[in-house]
Amino acid sequence: MDVYEAIEKRRSIRVFKQGATEEQLRKILLAGSKAPSSGNRQSWEFIVIDDPKLIEQLSDIKYRVNRKFSPGPGETQKEVEERAMNQKKWFQNASLVAVCNPSGDACSGWLAVENISLAAVADGLGTCILAILGEEKKEAEKLLGLPEGCELTCLLKVGVAAGAANPPKKRAEYSWLHKNKY
Repeated sequence: MDVYEAIEKRRSIRVFKQGATEEQLRKILLAGSKAPSSGNRQSWEFIVIDDPKLIEQLSDIKYRVNRKFSPGPGETQKEVEERAMNQKKWFQNASLVAVCNPSGDACSGWLAVENISLAAVADGLGTCILAILGEEKKEAEKLLGLPEGCELTCLLKVGVAAGAANPPKKRAEYSWLHKNKY
């Protein structure tokens, strides 16, 4: 699969049949480690999380983050709660990787996440990026044993998709492109 095909096929997968194998995780994380980085510092660390208790704790943290969101247009608080509960359930059957940056260089971490996501597609896997914000982020960092000065960039679910992903929202081709000024 060439890179353009991987980019075209990459989607956020929320429900998984099974996680990635250890061999698959090593392969796609190695692809992540080859991402460009600020000052060539390669300032990322990856934590593969397979402890069910820790995964449950992290899913609960993500659930609490999502419950804080205000309802969108035409949405009720009950629907926000349902979406948050789904996020918690969607940790099931997926491999979980914490992407961290020890130098406060989150940009390099995100480049690594993109490499991992594209490599996963090439290997027939799906991914879903989970951001954790605010006080819950600090709680997750403590739970993961991150040393002082190391920050959680995101959690990344990886595995075999349980069904088809939603197609991306369509925008007119190049409607997002501007020249010289907005």
